[in-house]
Amino acid sequence: MPKLSCRHALGALLSVTLTIPISALAQKSTFPNNEALRHVRALANPQLSPNGKLVLLEVADSTGKGGKSHLWLIKIQQNSARQLTFTPADDSPKDIKGEYDASWMPDGNSVLFLAHRGKHTQLFRMPLSGGEAHPYDLKVLPAVDESKLPGAIPPVKIPSRAKPEPLAIDVSYYSVSPNGKYIAITAHDPETPGEKMEKKEKADAIWVDHNPHGIRLYLLNPATSKLTHTAVPPDVKRVSWSKNGDRLIAIATGMNHIDELHPANSAWLLSVSNPSHPQKLAEIPATVHGGVWSHTGGTFYFLAQSKADTPPGYEDLYALNLATHHVANLTNGFSGSLYYGLPLASRSGVLQPIQIGTSVTLLHQHNGTQQILHFPTPVTQHFATNASQSGWVWLGAGSTTPTTLYYAASLTQKPVTLYTPSVLPAAWTPVKAKLIHWTNEGFHLEGLLYLPPHASDTRKVPLIVDVHGGPTGAWVNDYGQFNEFLLGHGWAVFEPNPRGSTGYGAKFVAANHNDLGGGDYRDIMTGVDAVIAHAPIDSNRLVLMGYSYGGEMAGFVEGKTTRFKAIISCAPVIDQESEYGTEDGSWYDRWFYGLPWEHAAAAWRQSPLSFAVHAKTPLLLLQGQADTTDPLGQSEEMYRALRQMGVPVELVEYPRENHIPLARGIFGMPSTEPWHGFDARQRIVTFINAAFAK
Repeated sequence: MPKLSCRHALGALLSVTLTIPISALAQKSTFPNNEALRHVRALANPQLSPNGKLVLLEVADSTGKGGKSHLWLIKIQQNSARQLTFTPADDSPKDIKGEYDASWMPDGNSVLFLAHRGKHTQLFRMPLSGGEAHPYDLKVLPAVDESKLPGAIPPVKIPSRAKPEPLAIDVSYYSVSPNGKYIAITAHDPETPGEKMEKKEKADAIWVDHNPHGIRLYLLNPATSKLTHTAVPPDVKRVSWSKNGDRLIAIATGMNHIDELHPANSAWLLSVSNPSHPQKLAEIPATVHGGVWSHTGGTFYFLAQSKADTPPGYEDLYALNLATHHVANLTNGFSGSLYYGLPLASRSGVLQPIQIGTSVTLLHQHNGTQQILHFPTPVTQHFATNASQSGWVWLGAGSTTPTTLYYAASLTQKPVTLYTPSVLPAAWTPVKAKLIHWTNEGFHLEGLLYLPPHASDTRKVPLIVDVHGGPTGAWVNDYGQFNEFLLGHGWAVFEPNPRGSTGYGAKFVAANHNDLGGGDYRDIMTGVDAVIAHAPIDSNRLVLMGYSYGGEMAGFVEGKTTRFKAIISCAPVIDQESEYGTEDGSWYDRWFYGLPWEHAAAAWRQSPLSFAVHAKTPLLLLQGQADTTDPLGQSEEMYRALRQMGVPVELVEYPRENHIPLARGIFGMPSTEPWHGFDARQRIVTFINAAFAK
């Protein structure tokens, strides 16, 4: 279902500080062309230093420069920025991600990050006093060696009495304890020499859902580099440390797609003094996602499936009293939705990212009361503070504000904008989103409309209707470089939030249950009518497009109406039954229509392919060949059906691309594929222009 050993040490710190002048923002603006979107950078994961004077920031290079992430250091008082890490040139072909997942050591004298150097993804430590970053040499005795299991082929060539040798691991995640004495690390079981030999001799059959290798949790002592195995069961995804660093709670997700059968997450309380005996927290449900300890250490705040009947992954915020084991639901009946990101502990309670309509902000839960915080931009996220909460940093954006780094001494004070590397290659014409309201079948609905500057009653413009992914997703009022690109062609853009979208409460998000392509389709079409009635839109030149669930809706629209001149479907679901059997993860889908072989009529009714017999509109399909979320066969099914029916249809496939990476490339975010996004945007424009020319 849709839903986006070190051979060469890092260089020393730059001696030159980069300051981004305000005058750069005052340049003459224009709309971006296709090439310009290959030169957009991205900001992520700001981290405030323990002394509150510095910010560690991840900056992704533009697609044109490889799309890799690097670390920058921001001085708050001087309001200046300089690049901290660089990818060694000889590692560049292997290191497709750069340096990422950065954090401070609690003493503030060094920073940690992950990077792929040589043969492995390693945890690096870089001193801020000068010098180079060095990786921790992390090796473990293999927990599993399939080449020595009964029935392994070819016969074992290594003497059975040979002593196992420690093997290097690839770090997938880490978290530093507040006192800096330990670093929790997760890593997949390493491949043994015997297993490598099996692959070399092509004894490489895959026994589906019987892989004994797992992602295990270790404790690293950074002072001694000693690595200790814990008995928390695999697969471990994340941990949360207590404030004094003596305990942690680990979230395990189970192995071999057990979550295809039922929710299978579990929470484990672990004492660092007794890593062999974790305690399962039975009160925490199997839908737990992650959480944070309270400042007092007596409460664990966590995210888990909503109490209301909602799609999987739609969550509430809960509090576990670690003394009484009582669990309280803190957001049951909340009128908005919890947004991406784990809760943050405040001195008096907990902070949770939330979505209210098209805005994203923080909910402060304290002493039994709730307070929605307000910030200068309509979308604020990636909040971070330090142990003393001497300041806060976050990223904010809006339709006329590209992603910006903010700092405030407290969340109630007016923030200041911090200088960072420019996200955009040039100043682009700002277009403020207009909030559109309409009603349909008892639902109060919203969407965002972007109009090119020349649009007027005497100069009506074409409209591109863009449907969001999900369906448990939404459009929010942030900055969209892809919108800027479309506006530059003289087209308006409408982003509707039909029933099933987040941000409007549990009842609204569940309103598309067993009705995909039904009420949600009608919500979108009545939204188009509302836009045409109140904005200078040429109703004879309409196009609809979407990615993931948006691509699925595009498939429904193809067979339900001829109002659009062209339809563009990216990474869609086309046939619910075949997609259910081939996607990576089907539990989400089951909520909507049940097991398709038990509810075949419902699954077919909610499949765009079932309406293909009525298709007439030219359709463009864009699909990643390596997509595991909405597999390649979905687009190929639609392409074959329309082609054999004589409907104008084009299918373009992109090698190596999975679901989210291709979306990032198309929409102008940094990508490691240099030309796929450019190619897709070029084809989109050509396809639309050809349709409008008829």
